[in-house]
Amino acid sequence: MNHLNPAPSRRRFLAAAAGLGAAAGTSGVAAAATGPRPLRVATFNIHHGASPADVLDLDRVARVIQAMRVDVVGLQEVDRFWKRSGFVDQPAWLGERLGMRHAFGANLDLDPEESGRPRRQYGTAVLSRWPIRSWTNTHLPLVPGHEQRGLLRATLDVRGVCADFAVTHLQHDDSQERERQSARIVELLGSSPERTVLVGDLNATAETPEIRTLTDVLGDAWPQAGTGDGFTYDSVNPHARIDFLLPSRDLRPLTAQVFTADPGASDHLPVVSELLPPVRHRR
Repeated sequence: MNHLNPAPSRRRFLAAAAGLGAAAGTSGVAAAATGPRPLRVATFNIHHGASPADVLDLDRVARVIQAMRVDVVGLQEVDRFWKRSGFVDQPAWLGERLGMRHAFGANLDLDPEESGRPRRQYGTAVLSRWPIRSWTNTHLPLVPGHEQRGLLRATLDVRGVCADFAVTHLQHDDSQERERQSARIVELLGSSPERTVLVGDLNATAETPEIRTLTDVLGDAWPQAGTGDGFTYDSVNPHARIDFLLPSRDLRPLTAQVFTADPGASDHLPVVSELLPPVRHRR
């Protein structure tokens, strides 16, 4: 399924270079190399807008995203039209609140909880300051009786050049299912992806086979640019790094940070990273 978002009222386009947009060269036979500008990306499991104590406050989530000053963020545990979250279309609400485009991937699509309401959906979302040219949501391998998971993949227009931003949320209690899901993600993204970032709550730590399946073809921003343990879960007492930013090899992580400004906004802590695209020469 593909979807194009209308442009929001507020626009802020940060230049990215090289495969992600480059300024014109100086002049003459050979142009000078252009200097790439970092791309600021993040992942955040928002727990349907509820705190660890299950107090609903979606604006609190919006304030965290705003404070991270990101160009694009992948969200997990996002509601549309659920009673527990006030029947709000959360990706649309956050997009409007933050002046960002949005795409949503429904991994659950259920009957409404009240007559006359829209169908309730649950899944992942992308919020982007760049235009979203198209998006697809592909369901991942599923063990019967478990929650359906998916890969939401958005193609972004970064100064006229395409970049892929993908977000996922792997099964929480079955490592073999996660391995199959990771293998399917590699099939979808390709064995040598470029201009691609995969983010998400992967419900596993870096040494596990399911994560190694992904890091065999993608980088891992934290060991390359982070400091410390990088723990993201749970937000009140962080003890595990299960939320990941995995850029393709052509994107170099400059920074990686667990964002701890408001640990009570969700039961996960978000992770933010600046990624440097390669230098491209223009003639």
